[in-house]
Amino acid sequence: MEPDKRTRSIASRGAALAAYEYGPRGPGVPSILFVHGYPDDHSVFRDAIADLAADHHVLAYDTRNAGRSQVAAGRRSCYRLPVLVDDLFAVIEASGAGAVHLVGHDWGSIQGWAAVQDPRAEGRILSFTSISGPDLGHLRRWFRHRLRTPALWPQLAGQALRSSYTAAFQLPVLPELAWRTFLARRYERLSGRDIGSNATRGLALYRANWFARQQLSGRCTLPVQVILLRRDPFLSPHLADGLRSWVALLDILEVDAGHWWPAEHGTDLARVLRRRTAVPPAAPAG
Repeated sequence: MEPDKRTRSIASRGAALAAYEYGPRGPGVPSILFVHGYPDDHSVFRDAIADLAADHHVLAYDTRNAGRSQVAAGRRSCYRLPVLVDDLFAVIEASGAGAVHLVGHDWGSIQGWAAVQDPRAEGRILSFTSISGPDLGHLRRWFRHRLRTPALWPQLAGQALRSSYTAAFQLPVLPELAWRTFLARRYERLSGRDIGSNATRGLALYRANWFARQQLSGRCTLPVQVILLRRDPFLSPHLADGLRSWVALLDILEVDAGHWWPAEHGTDLARVLRRRTAVPPAAPAG
């Protein structure tokens, strides 16, 4: 059951972001901000939110391509990574939470990596938990290094195969048609979640960012936890190689699960996050 939530609309760069707030707030209560991926909305974290809201201040929002959020203009530039990062900081600012522990899954994690390299992260983001979403700059460096290293070509080929769907998403019309005719129904049947128009709206993320040059620092000084999902069909665990060269405070946790572990095992995710915030589970009532 979803806990009581407070809902608001937050204006950010031509978008009206649907934001949600759960649990207590006040001195000594940690704040956690969840950022979802594609083709989901904030409800992908439903079980983790329900667990943590007993004793955490929990924030979540539908990114500008999903859920109840709306974008005034449909230009591709509206979905560039710097705009998405501005959205993330707008939610933190509007919440009045001060500083948050950031958690991102899939595209939410890609946004999180960019956010923790932004100067605004200081004093606003306490830690970052990345799940199944690489930093795009790291991903490009990873591919270039393996392209120059024949011994690592099997890793290169394996990840290229896993990422092949992103090339298909660059095509006009056909990806939208596939989602509308059969992929959305299949996804909803397998996941048990209604995605509405998230899948077709979210294609803009890939088209706006996959080949765009990002101006990031390439250095992260915040505590980062990367959760590697061993059975993720989209991302190889080898993508963590090289992170320690630019992430100063890095923990890597391997989990024997697939890509949608945050939705399928939300209480397990909550347990992992409690170790980051150092808050034990709330005692049951009665």
